[in-house]
Amino acid sequence: MIPDKLHNLYAYSSDVEQAIKKMESMLVKPNRSIIGLSGGPGSGKSTLARYLYTRMKELYPNQVACLSMDGFHLTKQALAELPNAEEAFSRRGAPWTFDTERFIQKTRSLKDIYLQQDVLWPSFDHRLGDPIENDIIISKDTKIILIEGLYLLHKDDGWQESAGLMDQHWFLDTPLELAFERLAQRHMQAFGCTRDQAMSRIQNSDCINAKTVFACKSNADWHLTI
Repeated sequence: MIPDKLHNLYAYSSDVEQAIKKMESMLVKPNRSIIGLSGGPGSGKSTLARYLYTRMKELYPNQVACLSMDGFHLTKQALAELPNAEEAFSRRGAPWTFDTERFIQKTRSLKDIYLQQDVLWPSFDHRLGDPIENDIIISKDTKIILIEGLYLLHKDDGWQESAGLMDQHWFLDTPLELAFERLAQRHMQAFGCTRDQAMSRIQNSDCINAKTVFACKSNADWHLTI
């Protein structure tokens, strides 16, 4: 059941309805389809992905999986072992603070039509601040995989192969002012910081990441505006 908050947010969006139709058309294909959903920090990627997954799950049970690239964050221990550890912690979430090799390997395994077994995928525990290995099971029978993340179209820092592993790539084009306001609220709630501290964090990290993401958005197959 879709929560009322999400239902009210997307119920009358033509782009969301078009997304559902695009996903439905993929169900008739013989092979599995992978959709990449990108957007800047605070754009609403996770919320939209969760809505699409829940809606499709109600219509077509066991046919769709929703994943995130967040499970491929480098662990805090791995960050501490980097030669620029202090910078790595302050810039955690930058494209070079992810285990891109494992992300590419796992995503490639999802596309392997000869792989007749379930695939395990990591999640991210925001309370612990670290990934949880093998936390999500993707059934071998799942027809559509929706992966959301910042850098799926990025052409550097180890992400170069990512875009080629997606059958379609969608970009959630949210105005930066709205996205940054969402981030400020998120940071204040998560870290107990003031608004000024939240905005400083945004300028020193999220804003830089957003520029990286938006530099690649023209490579997406479809832009959603919600």
